[in-house]
Amino acid sequence: MKLVLALALLTPLWAEPAARLEAQRAAKDFPLTLDLKAWRTARPVAAAVDPFGKPAGPGGQFEIRTLWTPQYLYFLFSCPYDSLYLKPNPVTKTETNKLWEWDVAEVFVGGDPANIYHYRELQVSPQGEWVDLDIDRKNPKPEGGWKWDSGFESAANIDASKKIWYGAMKIPFAAIHGQAAQPGQEFPINIYRLTGAPPNRKSTMWTPVHQRSHHTPEQFGRMVLGR
Repeated sequence: MKLVLALALLTPLWAEPAARLEAQRAAKDFPLTLDLKAWRTARPVAAAVDPFGKPAGPGGQFEIRTLWTPQYLYFLFSCPYDSLYLKPNPVTKTETNKLWEWDVAEVFVGGDPANIYHYRELQVSPQGEWVDLDIDRKNPKPEGGWKWDSGFESAANIDASKKIWYGAMKIPFAAIHGQAAQPGQEFPINIYRLTGAPPNRKSTMWTPVHQRSHHTPEQFGRMVLGR
């Protein structure tokens, strides 16, 4: 009884079961697109909290749609905005290191639930810039892992009339865990959006991490591949 009580006292008050995101299976692989018609089978999921679980408020909330096939994992982000903080002179043919200093949508996804400290970080900006990183919190990669190449595809578009920007990703499962995916598999994941210029930068996410850093794999949720 004393041991149980001691463990309870050591458990953070914010500890809770991992959030779950179900990725719907697509009938077949498809070219990456921002056309919502191609994503109609994907249920929109809200990402609307700050790092500590408080409502993000206007200008930070966004929606996520997720599809998968045995070969690829797909994401579509719908991001309403009040204003955009964009990198001057964008480059989209090669990756942009430190893209996270500007407005972006991010996916952090691990390939091995037994090793949550090794995961991939993939980003897309409203202007279509991108970066992918191989993150290992226990054995950091040279130069932060940004020279790793996942082979993922990205696309983006700004609808200024509606004040929404859209971003999309097509990620090879081979880059996440080295093989084709199967229904029912689960992967550690969190999904983020960064908006605004310093010192008023805002971080919004799918599930809270209870720290300022996005790199908190202990608090990632779980993505399950639907049948």
